[in-house]
Formats: sequence, C-alpha cells, structure tokens
Amino acid sequence: MKKDYKGYLIDLDGTIYMGNHRIPAGEDFIHRLQAANIPYLFLTNNTTKTPRVVQKRLATQFNIETPLDTIYTASAATVDYMDDLGLEKTVYVIGEDGLKEAIYEAGYKKERENPAYVVVALDTDLTYEMLALATLAIHKGAKFIGTNPDLNLPSERGLLPGAGSLVKMIEAATRVQATYIGKPEAIITEKAVKKLGIPKEELLMVGDNYLTDIRTGIDNGIDTLLVTTGFTKAEEVPDLPISPTYVVSSLEHWEV
Repeated sequence: MKKDYKGYLIDLDGTIYMGNHRIPAGEDFIHRLQAANIPYLFLTNNTTKTPRVVQKRLATQFNIETPLDTIYTASAATVDYMDDLGLEKTVYVIGEDGLKEAIYEAGYKKERENPAYVVVALDTDLTYEMLALATLAIHKGAKFIGTNPDLNLPSERGLLPGAGSLVKMIEAATRVQATYIGKPEAIITEKAVKKLGIPKEELLMVGDNYLTDIRTGIDNGIDTLLVTTGFTKAEEVPDLPISPTYVVSSLEHWEV
C-alpha cells in the first residue's frame, strides 16, 4: 500500500529527462508536486554544471521552473564535506567548471604540488598529467575525494565512462581508497535530508538507476521509487538483490 510522502528526493538524468531529450511524464510529475506544495530536492551526481546552469536548463529545455535551492549537486555536497573536515583550504581538482566554481567560490585555492585535498570528478578534457598530479599529491598525504561513484554516464551515444571510472584509475595508481560523496553514499544523502528538513521515513527517493538512486534509499533508510525510463531496465527488476519499494514504467503512473 502506498504511503503519503511528505517530500521527495529526485534524480534528474534518466528520470526527469534523458540527455537532451524530454521525458514528458517527468516534467508533469514535477508540476504535480509543485501544485500540491510537496517539497522536493533534485539530487544529482552531475558535477559538470552549477545549480544555476541546471536551473536554467530545466526551464529552457524541459519546461520546469524550480527554485535554485531545490537543486543539490555532488559538487555542493563535496564542498559541504570539505568544510566539515576543516583542513587547509587548498585543493587540486580534476573536474569541469561546475565543480571548480563551487569549490573555488567557497574559498579553496588551487594547489598542484601539496594540496590538502584532491577532488576527482568527470572531466572530458582529462590528460595524463592531471592524473599524475593527483596521484603524486595523494601519495604526499592529500585527502582523496571522489565526487561520485558512477562508472558510466548515460548519453545519446550509450554508456560513457563516468566520474567513478576516473576515480578507480587513481585508486589503482595510489592504492588509496577515495571518500565518495555522491549517490548512493551516506554523505550526500544525510546532507540532502537535512536540507529538506523532513524525516527519512516520510521521504521517497525517485530515480532510474538502481546502483545509485535506488541504493541511496535502500542503504540510507529511505523508501524508493524506481522508474524504468533510464539506466535500469524493467527486465532487470526481478533479479535485483534488494527490491525497490515501488517500480513504475513511467512517472505518469505515480500519484503524489
């Protein structure tokens, strides 16, 4: 029997849209939440775009007007985690503008040789020298952070290497385990729950990827809704190790 949830944590790519393509049922789902005044937070592992860019993209490409504070990225969660640790504010970043902007705007300074932190995310301009600098800094004792564990990135071309693939490469080179921030880790989940201000038992995690979105809920005590519009396909559901709380083929079938 379906519960009446007081708030929603919602994935974006594969759930509300797919790459550059609209998912009309995803758009309508958000409009229904807004009409019912139900709080929600978009929870995304994408570090390539700032929340403001995500907000503009939702409005211009996907017919979703949403406040800036409804978008919580792995970049923002990474900064919050670094602030909590309180080390020297020096960092070497492998990542794109969305991540770098979040980190540098928070007062962290770029340091190539002896940073307090090495942060690794998706970077489509990755070079061997970047990997070398990160590896050497971690060998010297820098705190090693992976923004998210996503091994693949869904795209119109298929599944591309994701941030987690780059982190794994540096883990192999350093023999140091990264601290992962993004879904399904507890770090981003706990911060998102605190940001929404709603108890876990009254929240629903919505997403298309069993390994990230749905494990976020399962691993952190939150009910889950798997929508089979993206990464995890309907035929895979019977063989999942732990079943989602709910499964739908489209968000049009979900009553808020």
